[in-house]
Amino acid sequence: MVNPSTATTVTSTPTRGGLTLALACLGAFVSYLPLVGVSAALPILGAGLHASTSQLQWITDTYILPTAVLVLSFGTLGERFGRKKIYLGAMALSCVGWVVCLTANSVPQIYVGSVLSGIGTAAMIPTTLALVGHTRPDHRSRATGIALWTGSLGLGLTLGPVFSGLIAEHAAWRWIFLPELVLCAATLIVAIVGLTESQVERTRHLDIPGQLLAILGLTGLVFGVIQGGASGWGTPAAIIAFVVAVLALPAFVVVELRSANPMFEVRLFRSAAFSGAALVMTITLFAQVGLVFTLSEYFGLVRHDSTLYIGVLLIALNGFAVVLGPALGRMMYRLTPGLVLLAGLVIGGVAALCMTSFRPDTSTGVAVLVIGLLGLGIALALAPITTIAVNSVPPQRAGTAGAANSALRQIGSALGPAVFGVVLTDRLLHTLPGHLAASGLAARDQGMVTGIVSKAGIQAGAFLHLKDGHSTGLAHAAYGLSFSDALHTCALIAGIGMLLAAIIALTLIGIRRTRM
Repeated sequence: MVNPSTATTVTSTPTRGGLTLALACLGAFVSYLPLVGVSAALPILGAGLHASTSQLQWITDTYILPTAVLVLSFGTLGERFGRKKIYLGAMALSCVGWVVCLTANSVPQIYVGSVLSGIGTAAMIPTTLALVGHTRPDHRSRATGIALWTGSLGLGLTLGPVFSGLIAEHAAWRWIFLPELVLCAATLIVAIVGLTESQVERTRHLDIPGQLLAILGLTGLVFGVIQGGASGWGTPAAIIAFVVAVLALPAFVVVELRSANPMFEVRLFRSAAFSGAALVMTITLFAQVGLVFTLSEYFGLVRHDSTLYIGVLLIALNGFAVVLGPALGRMMYRLTPGLVLLAGLVIGGVAALCMTSFRPDTSTGVAVLVIGLLGLGIALALAPITTIAVNSVPPQRAGTAGAANSALRQIGSALGPAVFGVVLTDRLLHTLPGHLAASGLAARDQGMVTGIVSKAGIQAGAFLHLKDGHSTGLAHAAYGLSFSDALHTCALIAGIGMLLAAIIALTLIGIRRTRM
């Protein structure tokens, strides 16, 4: 992140631009491969590890949270000490993390491995984005490079669940972490030989107070949401977590405003376009990753689809970013970025609202059509957002804006599973007694089913076995209807959120042509 008042000297070896751009995109791809890949495998992870809903939420968030809170500091480290060094270190740390996950026999060990790999991703995301800017210095080619980089993120999101599904068909659940390990190791070897060094020398240091407050604030917020949903909002752990978040996050803003070398330049929000891009990015990723979490559970627990089948279905959600990425980079010169963004948010919001019609017996064709429409909207929305954020500030602050944009991307991604997991649990438990009563199941069995799902977690409802097949069928049908009700609430939140983001984009960004 560049301080305009600080003299800087850019140093680099001669850049092999094509290879560097390819490695930047490969690093982005590998970093996002597990984000949906692990989510798609949550049903088999839950069964294999006997994990509760809150534990499954943490399996997702222990990977995302380190990225959210550390991405800005690693951007600074890359500029100061060299992006190649940070790139190699990030890949090596991710390899260690995936080895830990691959050898796991418990949920806590998965947490440890996910945290290590998440730290690697925190280093990788700003480094790869900076490498794109380093190899594409002019605005037009940079926009194309960013579109390729964004498409690589989408490719990781798309192929992750497919890899998980293929492995789950033939091996134990823990082997779903193997593709990440193999690809990280291979990329590390190529980067050692082929990546050239680039860095920015500066007379500034890491913002340690800001970093600590960011960790406390964001972790407290996510922990409070998950713990409150699992154990009760009035439990000491949830209350303490929220108090920590309420104290730490405003303190973070104050510290950053007063710091000579802030890790997050709060003054960027003086730009209406940057503020709009930041809000839209956070809401969109919140909706996308939250719905991936919800749909994975819906397909696995209600429809009892295999992990591979879930991965193939989710291609419809994430594949458009890959297919349309290069085209969208060119489209923004014919249409304005704001118009592309607005269209994507409206399409995505309407598609999410259409998910409120999903039932246990919804046909695959209808599900794919709606999920594909959501994927199209998200692809259109995410393609221009980084360009809008970067181009909304003076050129000397473009790196700062890009790093902040990446951080907000991860914050939205972390909050999605946390909030949607809580909504799923609360709504399902609220509606389950009514559906059980309407099913005609015996009163004693109704109480048994409600007790099992309440105590063992909502995943237990998918594996109920009562005294006879007829009673079991009635219980499963009631559970499916309750889960569908919960899915509808999550879809409503996502849809309203994306339509609200469209209003924010129209108001703060607009659809006029911006500087490219």
